[in-house]
Amino acid sequence: MELILVTPLAAVLGIAFAILTARKVLKFPVGTELMAKISSAIKKGARAYLKRQYTITAIFFACMFVILIALSLCQLITPFVPFAFVTGGFFSALSGYVGMRIATAANARTANACSKNLNSGLRIAFSAGSVMGFTVVSLGLLDISIWYFLLTYAFHLPPEEVAAAMLTFGMGASCMALFARVGGGIFTKAADVGADLVGKVEAGIPEDDPRNPAVIADNVGDNVGDVAGMGADLYESYVGSIISACALGVSAFAGIPQVTGVSAMSVPMIMAAIGVVASIIGTFFVRTKENTSQKTLLAALRRGTTVSSIIMLLAAFPLIWFILGKEYIGIYGCVAFGLVAGVLIGYSTEYFTSDSYKPTRKLASSSQTGSATIIIGGLSLGMISTIAPVVIIGIAILASYFVAGGAANPGLGLYGIAIAAVGMLSTLGITLATDAYGPVADNAGGIAEMAGMDKIVRERTDALDSLGNTTAATGKGFAIGSAALTALALIASYVQTAQTKGAILSLDLMNPPVLVGLLIGAALPFVFAALTNQSVSKAAQSIVIEVRRQFKEIPGVMTGETEPDYATCVDLCTRSALRQMILPTVIAIAAPIIIGLCLGPNGVVGMLAGATATGFLLAVFMSNAGGAWDNAKKHIEGGQFGGKGSDNHKAAVVGDTVGDPLKDTSGPSINILIKLLSMVSIVFSSLIIAFHLL
Repeated sequence: MELILVTPLAAVLGIAFAILTARKVLKFPVGTELMAKISSAIKKGARAYLKRQYTITAIFFACMFVILIALSLCQLITPFVPFAFVTGGFFSALSGYVGMRIATAANARTANACSKNLNSGLRIAFSAGSVMGFTVVSLGLLDISIWYFLLTYAFHLPPEEVAAAMLTFGMGASCMALFARVGGGIFTKAADVGADLVGKVEAGIPEDDPRNPAVIADNVGDNVGDVAGMGADLYESYVGSIISACALGVSAFAGIPQVTGVSAMSVPMIMAAIGVVASIIGTFFVRTKENTSQKTLLAALRRGTTVSSIIMLLAAFPLIWFILGKEYIGIYGCVAFGLVAGVLIGYSTEYFTSDSYKPTRKLASSSQTGSATIIIGGLSLGMISTIAPVVIIGIAILASYFVAGGAANPGLGLYGIAIAAVGMLSTLGITLATDAYGPVADNAGGIAEMAGMDKIVRERTDALDSLGNTTAATGKGFAIGSAALTALALIASYVQTAQTKGAILSLDLMNPPVLVGLLIGAALPFVFAALTNQSVSKAAQSIVIEVRRQFKEIPGVMTGETEPDYATCVDLCTRSALRQMILPTVIAIAAPIIIGLCLGPNGVVGMLAGATATGFLLAVFMSNAGGAWDNAKKHIEGGQFGGKGSDNHKAAVVGDTVGDPLKDTSGPSINILIKLLSMVSIVFSSLIIAFHLL
């Protein structure tokens, strides 16, 4: 079908737009010599970390490639799987690396622009975020396009085999994303916790004070965790939603002669291509007048995402009408349900985490009675905040299933749910741009503080950082919501794959393997969260000890006469993060294989259902609790309840340090975990079916 050619063309267009935007960012001045020096130190630390991380992940991918080759020689998987696995990991890593490069190039430029006005700083930071967003979606579409055209036209495989093979590069992307999210998250939160506890609480010095030995590591962490890690994470979410929809589409229309498998696959791919164009158009609407308020800036960002969503909705209708036919136009409703559900979850997250609303302000007030009450308040806030996303996703799933025709054909209903996930992520280019600019602004604030710039500059970078926290709520809403929808679609793909390969499934809850798998699966996100939180704790302890040592043993550090040893803290974070990231990732990959071999394919389905249910709730809980603690601290730093340096502020800092690994390490990683479990189960389904015990 000639129309599907728009997919690689959109990928090329997105890459070209990212390159042009990056060149525009690099034309802005860096600022003073000191600002350039600080920025260079951050860039050097980030590159050194990623180089070592990619070395370890390359070894892992090489080992997995050999294992997959062996399985293909035993005819348990197709020979395309090992190569698809590697390309998925490569493009995921590349997305994160490109994002990190532009973020470290834009931080000082943003700080320098903020010396002029707030709007100038926003434009540079948002442009850097745009490079990240369009790199992720463009490389994702490029990877999908290469495999689609290679398998279809070079190897002449039928659509069902093409879709099955394409699912496997999703496993590579998921593995890389988990390494990047866990490793980067451990790095950034270990540095953040260490810098805050010793710097703010014990020494009483400001955030990003150049006297703090962990301050460079903290700023490096923003890039390797919140930029490189996030890029790999959302790349995985993006391609996962598209390829799961392709696989379910081929199956759903298998008995319907008027719609071919190629047509069913082309819908999500072309939707994603339209989303790239819509996102590019949306970026031109992110414009404000000079010296505008933060409220106006937020409105400008939202105007861009709204325009992109409207374009997507308008274009999706004729796409489905002409490719699938008017009989299946109900699937168009799934696109709308996905977009609306993502936005609503974003607003829910914003309500519970922004200091503009009652929950976070009430949490800030609990600091008046100490650290214990603010921690208790944050935990309860995170728990109660889970109900809204569950209801929203539940309604989206039911609505998508039935409007797609699930009552008459369950396969169509599942295809509709997968299309809803694609719809939710279709405008990821601009959604990620509004999210990714936050770490750039955060870095800019650190550079402004360390370079001793005017107070007004730090106020403007803090405003951008605060704005980034608000827009990040929408980004997290899309990530969490799409994870739930995509995981459900992948479970359906696993069931269909297992049945195609001869497995006899009995999914009754009273079937012991299903029930046991359900319980084990429900426990996996908790085990995973425990390991990642423990990893942050271990790494942070080493930073706390090192910062204390330098304050005591290096003369002149506290007076500003001697420069601290920043490199040691960066190296400590790097070594700790890389060492601690291995076990959680290996467990995520090994668990479905071990459970499958012990409990069989029925147990795997139970495990996937249990992990998706508790993982979704746990991710929302941790994300919102951590975000609320963070913004409660910022609310106090803005002058409420005693302001900076007060006992209330110290209590809020403790709450924030507790929440840091929840919202930036464990929470985002669980989104990847629940999809990786499904991906691994699908790839190793033949092995499980052939050798399971029950």
